[in-house]
Amino acid sequence: MSKRDDKIDEIVKAIDEYGSKFLRFQFVDIHGTPKNLSVSLNRPDDVEHIIEDGLLFDGSSVPGFVGINDSDLALKPDLSTFSTLPWRPDEKGACRFICDVYNIDGTPFEGDPRGVLKKSLKKAEERGYQFNMGPEPEFFLIEQDEKGNYKPADDAEYFDVEPLDQGLDVRKEIVLGLEKLNFNIEVSHHEVAPGQHEIDFRFDDALKTADAVVTFKQAIKAMVDNLGYQVTFMPKPFFGINGSGMHCNQSLFKDGKNIFYDPDTETQLSQEAMYFIGGLLEHAKALSAILSPTINSYKRLVPGYEAPCYIAYGLRNRSTLLRIPASRGIGTRIECRSPDPSCNPYLAFAVLLEAGLDGMDNKIDPGEPTEFNAFSLTQDELAEQGIETLPTSLWEAYHSLEKDEVVKNALGDYVYNQFYNIKRAEWDDYRIQVFDYEREKFLNI
Repeated sequence: MSKRDDKIDEIVKAIDEYGSKFLRFQFVDIHGTPKNLSVSLNRPDDVEHIIEDGLLFDGSSVPGFVGINDSDLALKPDLSTFSTLPWRPDEKGACRFICDVYNIDGTPFEGDPRGVLKKSLKKAEERGYQFNMGPEPEFFLIEQDEKGNYKPADDAEYFDVEPLDQGLDVRKEIVLGLEKLNFNIEVSHHEVAPGQHEIDFRFDDALKTADAVVTFKQAIKAMVDNLGYQVTFMPKPFFGINGSGMHCNQSLFKDGKNIFYDPDTETQLSQEAMYFIGGLLEHAKALSAILSPTINSYKRLVPGYEAPCYIAYGLRNRSTLLRIPASRGIGTRIECRSPDPSCNPYLAFAVLLEAGLDGMDNKIDPGEPTEFNAFSLTQDELAEQGIETLPTSLWEAYHSLEKDEVVKNALGDYVYNQFYNIKRAEWDDYRIQVFDYEREKFLNI
């Protein structure tokens, strides 16, 4: 019997012991939104049949997938992702797989975001690299006032405790739930803004981490609902306070060693790390379209709220796009501060990796680190330092993507075209709207 057969037998036994009545097959659309099909289980051989043959579904109903004239696709489960759903205690018997999407002829579907990341990781693996990612997703707990307007659920600040921090029990439940799914959570705390919270993942293989981010967002929404709260991952839900980011800490390992670490340099950063930084800076504008993919994302990326605006890197400098935290050795990493939790983690991790690899391939020099507060400089002073600005709108970002062959190739033609067309339509829809702000400002002209 093969290892795969052993694994299938192990899963069938676990489903039977758990008393599972339903098996969910989960995947994501082009936005990173989780989707699933739920199968009712009547006999143990139902599981074996579905695992081996996959599950057909209508791809035309999923954003960014296929047209109605060629709609059949198949879900095939990744056996390593099998788990129960700890946030559904009242629905005993619910288990799930995370799936890859295939064409009906058995070939991988090129529009599958998880497949895009697997393709990029394979390029790294062919060079002997493992790409690790440690994300720091932020979110807001919110509630409605007597008029139905949304507001932060507490008035706490950075690292506050109860009773100011109303989210302590919520974070505890989330962490315990994720640990049941074998996710390694490093730290959780209240963030800077009222109602804002952060839960950080320990670095791990980028595919496993992307799966974890999707599960994290799904789990927290369910858990928070059970606890009587609401949650939003909107990058900038409230004017005048910090928005929510998802800083991405990246490292490359080879033969079990972190190749970004070199104890013999002044900064203890290797030449590979410097070139990787160079690649991220070189492609920063195009990366923004994927890392900050909504119209609202660019209301977060403004000076004064700890979000990056300037294409530069620094050692421990939180005013730059890229930061090198003080940890060295196995913990040496490059933190990209522009991603926000509205991004599709599979696409985000793929383009970050390929931009960095391009920097290594072409030996792109990032120059000297920026060690001053970039927010304190005027535009003219920034220009004198050679520091450019990230896109200030989705319109700028998707046009930057249009010109960047490295990032486009990382996505693949199919996903790039689907993504570009969707974002262009989003911008066109947004720009023709008329908002209360405009009426208040210009109605009396």
